[in-house]
Amino acid sequence: MIIKVCGMREETNVREVEQSGTDWMGFIFYPKSPRYVGEMLPYIPENVKRVGVFVNEDTGRLLALAEKNRLDILQLHGDESPDDCKRLQEKGLFVIKAFGIATDKPFPVELVEQYEDCCDYFLFDTRTDLYGGSGEKFGWGILSNYRGETPFLLSGGISPKDMEAVKGFSHPKCIGIDLNSGFEISPAVKDVQLLQTFIGAFR
Repeated sequence: MIIKVCGMREETNVREVEQSGTDWMGFIFYPKSPRYVGEMLPYIPENVKRVGVFVNEDTGRLLALAEKNRLDILQLHGDESPDDCKRLQEKGLFVIKAFGIATDKPFPVELVEQYEDCCDYFLFDTRTDLYGGSGEKFGWGILSNYRGETPFLLSGGISPKDMEAVKGFSHPKCIGIDLNSGFEISPAVKDVQLLQTFIGAFR
């Protein structure tokens, strides 16, 4: 299972988390986020896959930032179309499309299906009125309604106390988990000890 730690920014913290056992590390290039990393990473980690998180970004700027920061994967949290995703794939980048899921509403089968042939991964997060994460959970059972072929990461407020729930979650297309605010000391600063303990137990 892939473990992705998202919302990283501070150089020392990035270096420490890089050694914690995580597989992917996410950096948010959305200026309205409290975890906005800016134009250039203070340190580019080499031992993880680097994921850039974007929201409705201009394609030219997105590609420029991806090249400058040597991003491996683009995670799109806005209203990007299937055509937008396909064009980015054609540039040689892997694409994750994030979808907000609400427990009290049906799983958005028709919407998700539109992206099946133009994304490498999906990310299922808690639906909010804003773009990006909320630190809140949704009922993961609703994902039994996802029967597509694209592998996905589970997101949405996962914290250290969710270890048993995460271990107990099963879906044939779930390939990893996304960790962020549940492991923070402050926005963009992760508690390295908490992460190491959780990752060790999860593995």
